[in-house]
Amino acid sequence: MTHIRLTMAQALVRWLAAQRIDVDGVEQPYFGGVWAIFGHGNVAGVGEALAEAEEVLPTYRAHNEQGMAHAAIAFAKASRRQRAMICTTSIGPGATNMVTAAALAHVNRLPVLFLPGDVYASRRPDPVLQQLEDFGDATVSANDCFRPVSRLFDRITRPEQILDALPRAMAVLTDPAACGPVTLCLCQDVQAEAYDYPEEFFEPHVWRQRRVQADADELAALVAAIRAAKAPLILAGGGVLYSRAEAALAEFAAASGIPVAETQAGKGAITFDHPQLLGGVGVTGTRAANAAAAAADLVIGIGTRLQDFTTGSRTLFRARLFQVNVALHDLAKHGATGVMGDARAVVENLRGKLADWQVLPSWRAEIHAMKARAAADYETATALPATGSLPSDAAVVAAVARGAAENAVVVCAAGGLPGELHKLWPTRAVGGYHVEYGFSCMGYEIAGGLGVKMADPSREVVVMVGDGSYLMLNSELATSVMLGMKLIVVLLDNRGFGCINRLQKATGGRPFNNLLADSRHVTLPDIDFVAHAQSLGACAEKAGNIAELEAALTRARDADRSSVIVIDTDPALSSEVGGHWWDVAVPEISSRPEVAAARRTYEARLAGETE
Repeated sequence: MTHIRLTMAQALVRWLAAQRIDVDGVEQPYFGGVWAIFGHGNVAGVGEALAEAEEVLPTYRAHNEQGMAHAAIAFAKASRRQRAMICTTSIGPGATNMVTAAALAHVNRLPVLFLPGDVYASRRPDPVLQQLEDFGDATVSANDCFRPVSRLFDRITRPEQILDALPRAMAVLTDPAACGPVTLCLCQDVQAEAYDYPEEFFEPHVWRQRRVQADADELAALVAAIRAAKAPLILAGGGVLYSRAEAALAEFAAASGIPVAETQAGKGAITFDHPQLLGGVGVTGTRAANAAAAAADLVIGIGTRLQDFTTGSRTLFRARLFQVNVALHDLAKHGATGVMGDARAVVENLRGKLADWQVLPSWRAEIHAMKARAAADYETATALPATGSLPSDAAVVAAVARGAAENAVVVCAAGGLPGELHKLWPTRAVGGYHVEYGFSCMGYEIAGGLGVKMADPSREVVVMVGDGSYLMLNSELATSVMLGMKLIVVLLDNRGFGCINRLQKATGGRPFNNLLADSRHVTLPDIDFVAHAQSLGACAEKAGNIAELEAALTRARDADRSSVIVIDTDPALSSEVGGHWWDVAVPEISSRPEVAAARRTYEARLAGETE
């Protein structure tokens, strides 16, 4: 066995660059690149190694550590979890700025490799600059914050430790059940230490997607349940996309007649014009999907973790529930009967075993009627405002959808917009819906749009963001311009946190600290979002109404770089069609009669007295 002497950082980078992935017979690098913001804890070690490897493992500079991590996560989601990116920072604030993003990746089961610098393993200069000192535990550093938000956490205190740590990290990143963020803390003195590594360690390695086949008895139980069902419903989650099961599901639904409802993560697996698609389900769902969920006698979850927005806080589904999933953690939720297996493999098996079976004509007719009512709901929800009135978010969503390309990907995250998009966005191409609603993280939108564009530059990327999220994290707009990754950003300005303001009032509270006008102030800020976006290098303009918005979208599509279109919206408006109850606890005691009334309604709902 021959050896090569390298620093730990050089060996780390060389090994990462050698990892490959087979995506349906096409081999490509697993890592799409490295996001790096350098500091004293990583510039001399990892930074020097990355500079040497730039041709085989590109490095990208960002403006904010959380933003670059969001971009990396969005890249992985848009790549169906089959590719990922790396994020490296110094110790201290650079590292802890990524903790929120790590939590987002963990909740959404998305792969990203975090390489934060760490303290000196030798402890020679303790406390080194930015070192967090725990008075009771000398082994703790700021990076221990990553422990609860990482699927795998390790600290590299010796250069030879990467011989075991790196393959283990890749095993987690590429595993369909364990998939999530991995954190390898790199002690900064160890980054620079040399070791004689075996040359074979750096040979290219091709990883392949593991497709877990369902147990025969579990599959048979599901087949029997479907044959016996009078009103079955498929609940499509993000696992459908991650398994690349969209074509198999579309074909099975069409052949069997079983209707399909979508979670936030599963939306976009089937195009909006599929005859069996009922749209989004749950708290932000369509009337058609929720009516089907309430009427169904069998619900088949495929690749969903059954988050409370999907289940209407456990009140929407009354039927027998099956869960098809690769993750043991999700199989028995809500008393479901589990079928452990890859989504595509299970759906393909179901089609073969149910080739002679279709839903009852009565259920098919009921679904058809539900879809017809949903079309009328769409027209009601997206109606243009009266002359002189500010538009609703829903009206803006409809206008953006009309002006977007056939292959467009819409990107969004927290607030009221995900609800309107879930109900109203017509996904014309598979993968055309990218909404982060697992962690519901404000500030994800623009950085996430950048990651989506990097994953597939051929697709138009439309970011929809509220003024609150834009103000939280907008710096990667400049990065998109710098990298030539064009985004179309539609900024809906309702002058505050409109979604939570509506929820506050719905639970009996007075308008307080959400809209700017209802917050403590001396002078209300008059924020010029157009000038701000232009200062970051983007094209920008303000639209005064829906017609001007549609004209601006045409100009943005023709522009040579990222564009921002600002439009004022009414913070009080949200579409009333569809939706379902959501469990938001209301105070038992309050001086406000509105809160007391909201509490009585809440208690009645918990008791099942109201719908």
